[in-house]
Amino acid sequence: MGIVESLAWLDSHLDHESSSVGVAAGRVEGLGMDAMVELMALLGDPQSDVPAIQVTGTNGKGSVTAMVVGLLAAHGLSVGSYTSPHLERINERLRRDGEPIDDQTLSEVLDGLRSVEPLLSQRPSWFELLTAAAFRWFAEAPVDVSVVEVGLLGRYDATNVVDSHVSIVTGVGGDHTDFAPGWELAVAGEKAGIIGAGSTAVLGRMEPELRAVFSAEGPAVLVAEGVDFDLLSSRPAVGGRLIEVAGIHERYDDVFLPLHGPVQGHNAAVAIAAVESFFDRALDPDLVRDGLAMVRLDGRVEVLSVQPLVIVDGAHNPDAIAALAVTLDDEFSTVGSRIVVLGTLAGRDPDRTAEAVGALRPDLVVCTTADPNDRALPAGTLGAACERAGLAVQVVQDPLEAVVRALGQAEEEDLLVVTGSFRLVGPARTAVAAHGV
Repeated sequence: MGIVESLAWLDSHLDHESSSVGVAAGRVEGLGMDAMVELMALLGDPQSDVPAIQVTGTNGKGSVTAMVVGLLAAHGLSVGSYTSPHLERINERLRRDGEPIDDQTLSEVLDGLRSVEPLLSQRPSWFELLTAAAFRWFAEAPVDVSVVEVGLLGRYDATNVVDSHVSIVTGVGGDHTDFAPGWELAVAGEKAGIIGAGSTAVLGRMEPELRAVFSAEGPAVLVAEGVDFDLLSSRPAVGGRLIEVAGIHERYDDVFLPLHGPVQGHNAAVAIAAVESFFDRALDPDLVRDGLAMVRLDGRVEVLSVQPLVIVDGAHNPDAIAALAVTLDDEFSTVGSRIVVLGTLAGRDPDRTAEAVGALRPDLVVCTTADPNDRALPAGTLGAACERAGLAVQVVQDPLEAVVRALGQAEEEDLLVVTGSFRLVGPARTAVAAHGV
């Protein structure tokens, strides 16, 4: 088959990314590992052929994954990475040495999975098949190490068939939860499921009582930010930040990080500690600088134009939007108005989202439906929540039209922020390119 036919076959399977609105920590009906375990066994368990680093956490997974990949590559390793979601093309999720899998190879790997599917006792999901494709490709390429980002929570995620050498938890926040009493412990418990006996657990900054949840999983070693390693300093620099990190084994000074936002310094500290744990030694400070200097992150405080200043960020929950607000105030100074194009997926609390958007200090919020063809919070529902929060609102159903409308109202000195979901990155890029700013 060609890539079109292969992707059509893949799309014929249940996609939890489009149907998991009701999934939350402590309420995971429909999730399980049996189908994935059976599929991988039929393929010969390729996930066991390559040492792995697994990454979960409410926010920062993509950033930490990219940084770990950069650090490993700087040390001369061939690295496979598996991430989600993609911004424009599914190929972005599977990468070798930073390059997305090409159409022909992806089609061939998917065709191999299609040929064995009739032998399975139950039909795998869309995400399970794509995860299996990644593990099989990494083993056949081959790569020296894989860095695997969890798709949803952790314990029952398809990626959890891997027996990771290092398990990273970037943090615990309010996503995929109903906010019932004890939700923090419930979220931590699901994410702790990626930690296996004999692995090293690397934890980002969190409350001590949450660290105990991860320790209870029985890792051979557990290291935590603020205890065993730390971010010593982080300050804005041209095009990013300059940071200093006290690692587990070494101190790393004058490290330039070409990413925006104070939170990225903490993500870098976690990534450095994880790679130190993988090698079980200190890293060469020059290689740390080289590895982090090469990191690129699309859709994370990505500047699309300067006049007006257009920034797209996939902040998909209140904590991430709050971090974006700090970044804008800390690193981007504009004299004009602030316009926000906002769209989120279903399952997010619109009032909590609207309250968080208030920290962006918008003069206007253009509410849209993040993905009209998928599970997304309707633009009208989001707009009503923003109005209840006292924000000036326009409602535009189509995301591309919403960005075009916002661009049409923006002056050269204004700031336009597109946020709330990674599904808005593609429309934002298309609109900016068409607008000619």
